[in-house]
Amino acid sequence: MSVKILVCDPIDAEGVERLKQEGFSVDIKPEIGRDELIRIVPEYDALVVRSRTEVTRDIIRQGKRLKAIGRAGAGLDNIDLQAAKEKQITILNTPEASADSVAELAIGLMLTLARGINLADSSMKKGEWLKKELEGFLLKGKTLGMIGLGNIGMRVARIAREMGMNIVVTKRTPPSPELLETLKAEFVTLGELLTRSDIVSVHVPLTHETVKMIGSREISMMKKGAFLINTSRGGIVDEDALLDALKSRRLGGAGLDVYESEPPKKPELVELPNVVCTPHIGAQTREAQRAASALTAEKIIEFFKSTKV
Repeated sequence: MSVKILVCDPIDAEGVERLKQEGFSVDIKPEIGRDELIRIVPEYDALVVRSRTEVTRDIIRQGKRLKAIGRAGAGLDNIDLQAAKEKQITILNTPEASADSVAELAIGLMLTLARGINLADSSMKKGEWLKKELEGFLLKGKTLGMIGLGNIGMRVARIAREMGMNIVVTKRTPPSPELLETLKAEFVTLGELLTRSDIVSVHVPLTHETVKMIGSREISMMKKGAFLINTSRGGIVDEDALLDALKSRRLGGAGLDVYESEPPKKPELVELPNVVCTPHIGAQTREAQRAASALTAEKIIEFFKSTKV
């Protein structure tokens, strides 16, 4: 019996072709809805998704043949991991594929805020010349607080270090002394990171433990005028608390690529002049999408080579 794979979201053609070359039967339904997916999922051995498709417990329960779910990307918050574990379904994701792209966007958001690039651009398009008003500051010499130090976080830290920033890090388990030495970074508690950092950048997955981990209490601990960057997941930052801090100028600004709801349901937040916002494009580069597709395909192929269907 051949392996049947359903691709539920748009992915680069390279991965699809690789799966077909291996002899797998691949159906592509990039706009499939929940009801149709529940109806046809019993036919498939594996699903491939990005962030659009929600792989819920109901879908997993109906997947009589499901052995693997490939996530062409890093985040797994759109997959019911507990339900998959109960059915012994393997989850295959590709956090390495988009790490450079997301890291570059995070740095770009920092630079945009530090130099007021967004305000300079919009004012120029209105025929204004705000040369004197738009005085920014150097990132060199400033302290960057990294909440999390995974694939993306390490790349952000390395770029920032090359730019002359000081790096402090907090995470669940301490980084190796060798990594800290390479980054010339210091491992600190979350509280110390918040009080010392000029810019705080979030790089943790969205889990039950990290939901709204940056709330009013944490924001109140940050330096007055500090910046918050979030290219991870929107639910990690309490948007109501962030909005209050930005409106009161408790925080100097925020760079956001992710939101509690997408598209965001708080237009007041994204409309603030001290917020630079992008529509969840961290992994939206040609290179990252090609790599995510290809890596997902290779991981699925490797899985089924070692598994009897």
